[in-house]
Amino acid sequence: MGDMDVAGAAAGGRRSARGGGGSARRAERTAVSLETAKFIQRNIPNFEILNEEALQIIEWNADTVLEEIGVNFVENPEALRRWKEAGADVQGERVRIPRGLARKLCATAPSQFTQYARNPDRNVVVGGRNLVLAPVYGPPFVRDIEGGRRYATIDDFQKFVKLGYMSKWLHHSGGTVCEPTDVPVNKRHLDMLHAHMVLSDKPYMGSVTEPSRAADSVEMSKLLFGADFVDQNTVMTSLININSPLTFDGIMMGALEVYAKANQAAIISPFIVGGAMAPVTVAGTLTQVLAEVLAGVAYSQLIRPGAPVIFGAFVTSIDMNSGAPTFGTPEASHITYGAGQLARRLNLPYRSGGSFCGSKLPDAQAAYETANSLNMALLAGVNFMLHACGWLEGGLVSSYEKFVMDADQLGTLHHLAQGIHMDANGQGMDALREVGPGGHFLGCQHTQDNFKSAFWRSDLFDYKPFETWAEEGARDTQTLAAERVKKMLGDYQQPALDEGIRESLDEYVAKKKASMPDAFI
Repeated sequence: MGDMDVAGAAAGGRRSARGGGGSARRAERTAVSLETAKFIQRNIPNFEILNEEALQIIEWNADTVLEEIGVNFVENPEALRRWKEAGADVQGERVRIPRGLARKLCATAPSQFTQYARNPDRNVVVGGRNLVLAPVYGPPFVRDIEGGRRYATIDDFQKFVKLGYMSKWLHHSGGTVCEPTDVPVNKRHLDMLHAHMVLSDKPYMGSVTEPSRAADSVEMSKLLFGADFVDQNTVMTSLININSPLTFDGIMMGALEVYAKANQAAIISPFIVGGAMAPVTVAGTLTQVLAEVLAGVAYSQLIRPGAPVIFGAFVTSIDMNSGAPTFGTPEASHITYGAGQLARRLNLPYRSGGSFCGSKLPDAQAAYETANSLNMALLAGVNFMLHACGWLEGGLVSSYEKFVMDADQLGTLHHLAQGIHMDANGQGMDALREVGPGGHFLGCQHTQDNFKSAFWRSDLFDYKPFETWAEEGARDTQTLAAERVKKMLGDYQQPALDEGIRESLDEYVAKKKASMPDAFI
């Protein structure tokens, strides 16, 4: 029975008097919905795992790393010049930053910012008590129940953008939701951006694989929003990974320079597999994370004070037998909780978490590891969650079925974050008085008034009795998810876009592609 049927059955004869009956309810359930939930605004406390002494030790050690060991800015003479002018000790490509300098530079970064979408109803505020959810990013492979594992194509990319647009609990269209390997490397960013801009009206991410591609992202955004609007507002977020340990390469820093100059947001994020790219201990890894983020955020502020940035932490551990990354582990949780505290002490928005798993299939391993990762991120105070849905096989695969499985479960984060309502309705005293000892609450007025919104309900899971489930084919969750993928893509309706803007985007992409030969490396 559905939630509406339970309450209706308890209400007895009143159901027919309300009109509409089962057919109206079925129509409501099957209608195409393009509703997107507002970004999460937490009404629950963050989980803080480190005490004040531990935080001060890690902060002191991070400054020690920057001052004594230093970081490398490779293949970027301008970055070295900027650091030297700012007061750092620059020897070759090694930059040693005096204690306190990086933290001082970080102080000009905003504590939160609005990323504007072409549909103003989809704008998101990154920072504070907010949580913005964005899909998987970067896999070269895709998987579905029918075709198995294969290299991703631009058709796959466009389908994932459509699924993201149709997913209620996702606030953001993301960036490289899969890597379309059938399009030349030097041109695929144009097709990816075009898909996000045209097939969705949610916020999106820019390209970072080469500074000129970041510049294309800015120029295409000006066509979509207007040049003046982009000059004065943030319309893109980008992912700037640090080559841990302690190395900032010219390509990523070049992209960061483009975005910072244009006042577009950047996630400054170490990419760490603990035990391989950072110490095996939690405190040691947190020290490295903080040192790397301090240097990256400080550099963004050397480019443009006030440029919006996000404190990023992508950390996983390693299986010491196989060398493979592991996910959903206690150590990853400890680091994610601790990094959240460090980010808040810097007064910066925080990025971490996702639907992380190492499983090859959307199976029980994937579900356990993903649930651990999602709940950890919510409690850690994450403000921007990349990889919130679709991640499989350690990030090598974007899975169609897992995309909709994860996107469905993101609804639980929304409801957990609401906390406990303590207004008169939440206290439920009217219900307790009406029912009294020995009665039941199914038909009482309080239940009738609240049953549609009282409990979160999955749009995917099977809650039917065993006999009904068996008669319908004994479908497991992956099978149900595959059917949902087909329905969502079948129901997809492209959001309206001014024809002149669409033509200008088409023309920009065509001219840029024609201006260079194809390159697949």
